[in-house]
Amino acid sequence: MKLNSTVLLTLILLILMLGSGSVSAFWGFTLGSAALKGVTSPDARPTNKFASSKSAKEQHTGLALLKEDEILKIVKSRIEGKTKAAKSKKQDNDDEETNNSKKKREEKPLQVAEEEKPQAGFPINSESEGVSISVQSARLSGGALLLKVKMQNKGKDSVRFLYSFLDVSDDKGRTLSASTEGLPSELPANGPSYSGTVSIPTALLDDVKRVSLALTDYPAQRLRLEVSNIPVER
Repeated sequence: MKLNSTVLLTLILLILMLGSGSVSAFWGFTLGSAALKGVTSPDARPTNKFASSKSAKEQHTGLALLKEDEILKIVKSRIEGKTKAAKSKKQDNDDEETNNSKKKREEKPLQVAEEEKPQAGFPINSESEGVSISVQSARLSGGALLLKVKMQNKGKDSVRFLYSFLDVSDDKGRTLSASTEGLPSELPANGPSYSGTVSIPTALLDDVKRVSLALTDYPAQRLRLEVSNIPVER
């Protein structure tokens, strides 16, 4: 009996499919078995749990636990130590401050004595309308002639000054440039005395023996303070 070609082709395809399926299944089983080698199921037996808990307990028993009394003693001793250290440091600081203040008190009279020591020929005073100016000393220092000046207002009205109007001249009538430091821009009525410095460069004083100061208030210009014949030390 002659087979139909279509049936034959169908049978061949079916055989090939069955063969390839069988080969694929075998190959998958082989790969899965190889992948699961060395993997075991967890052991959930009670005996193993007991053994593991026992070993953990043995490990914990190796720790040395401190008693509450001992912990309190340690904390108390540390607190007392810090308190003593702080007290000691504070006492050292107090002693140092005491020594410094004592040293300052000992040095202060010496400084006051030096400041109060008058220079020969000084002070040189001038007064106008209750406002006074006094040159306390004249000394060469740091390339300049330093005139120590005190000013006070005993009048009833405050007085303002602009020291750019300060007129400084030598014994030959020449005008000298000068700068001021510490002198107040305003003298209050019945106020205290104020101290400052007038500085004249020594380069301008080669052949000068005496200098003079003249100052007027600003802007009223109702008073004029003049201090003449201030000696220049060499």
